[in-house]
Amino acid sequence: MSDDVAIQAAGLSKCYSVFSRPQDRLKQMLSFGRRKLFRDVWAVQDVDIEIFKGETFGIVGRNGSGKSTMLQLIAGILQTTRGDLQVNGKVSALLELGSGFNPEFTGRENVFLGAQILGMSRSEIGIRFDSIEAFADIGEFIDAPVKTYSSGMYARLAFALAVSVDPDILIVDEILSVGDERFQRKCYAKINEIKHSGATVLIVSHSANTILELCDRALLIDQGERLLVSRSKTVIASYQKLLYSAPDQIDTIRDEIRNADHHADQSLNLEMDEVGYVPPQLENREIEDFFEPALTPATTVSYQSRGAVIEDVEILDTDRNRVNVLTPGAEYIVRYRARFTADAISVRFAMMIKTTTGVELASIRSHFDGAGLPFVQKGNAFNVEIYFRNEFLPGVYFTNTGITAIVDGKEVFLHRIVDASMFRVAPRGASHLLGYVDVSTDKFCEIVAEVVDVTPIQPASAELRLASE
Repeated sequence: MSDDVAIQAAGLSKCYSVFSRPQDRLKQMLSFGRRKLFRDVWAVQDVDIEIFKGETFGIVGRNGSGKSTMLQLIAGILQTTRGDLQVNGKVSALLELGSGFNPEFTGRENVFLGAQILGMSRSEIGIRFDSIEAFADIGEFIDAPVKTYSSGMYARLAFALAVSVDPDILIVDEILSVGDERFQRKCYAKINEIKHSGATVLIVSHSANTILELCDRALLIDQGERLLVSRSKTVIASYQKLLYSAPDQIDTIRDEIRNADHHADQSLNLEMDEVGYVPPQLENREIEDFFEPALTPATTVSYQSRGAVIEDVEILDTDRNRVNVLTPGAEYIVRYRARFTADAISVRFAMMIKTTTGVELASIRSHFDGAGLPFVQKGNAFNVEIYFRNEFLPGVYFTNTGITAIVDGKEVFLHRIVDASMFRVAPRGASHLLGYVDVSTDKFCEIVAEVVDVTPIQPASAELRLASE
């Protein structure tokens, strides 16, 4: 394993023996291997993966796909059935809320106990205890038995303890979904701090935005098998397509994703051209028109149709010209054709704008919640036009398009396309703005300078300057 790799697995596998009846376990032991009264269940099977030092890496997958088993193997809690696993560095793991806590002990006592298990001496714990207590922010409950804690208080104390040991590798399993917004923001800030210190962070989460915002790359695992390792945005798009697919299409979609994995660039320093970013030669040249053929997404994912099909997605200006290089402050139209292959009720059309990393910035729907076209007959087609004003700052953005309807009492997507189109907002010269959205006014900054005191320079200060010269 090279020095820049934190975690490396080859053929990583974990198998469990599942017995139909409890007594079969005893019979199996007494048979000395002459009979097999159990079936093999592979929680993880033949996974190859390489995670680099300083990388924040996500793992996503459907329930029961093997995500938590992967983390437990990497953390050393479980032994591998077969395969090779190498972990380079000190590991701190948050795999279950309060795991290792004694419910009868107080929070303070559990901090000292847990920190010793993590390899810290009592003197080190004493030095760091105040910062652990401050991060957990549970007040007087620090001296109460943890069996009296809420789940949020468990999360606070467990996270504060785990990050206090300055780990080389931090493993987090869904704990960021627990606690209030303020605590979650503290967790995100701490993870970024750990990441910037050069540590490796490994996260399992069902939250797409968590993976998109925090992770450089991600693994999609399903039925214990690696399906895809790539940029977080690419992995999340494939994961959502698999998650929302019809049962009879799952095997086909798994094959598609697995095939994409064979062609994915696994390096950490991926070029932006992979997602259709504007090449530098286009960015630097003078814009003669407002449509660049090279500005085409390479990450488009079309979900399975459930009664409608989206076609011919494009962006138009108000003169009906097709464009993808947008002017700040101007109005534009996302237009697509919606063709219905089945009857539908309460139909709504939608469009979303996202960053290159997949963070959702804005969404527009054709009707309010609870409203929509009452009935659309099979065979009907619509030209959908959704207007928006471009208040985005210079950069590259993507659009999603979708059609929803009520099916069995719930609103579902009849069709959805991720990264259906992309556009670039042209620069407008020097700017005082940062971020994604222009929130400025005509009076963006005011500085009031008022002299309130004048203190003469003391002679000693003048002598000091002369001396320093």
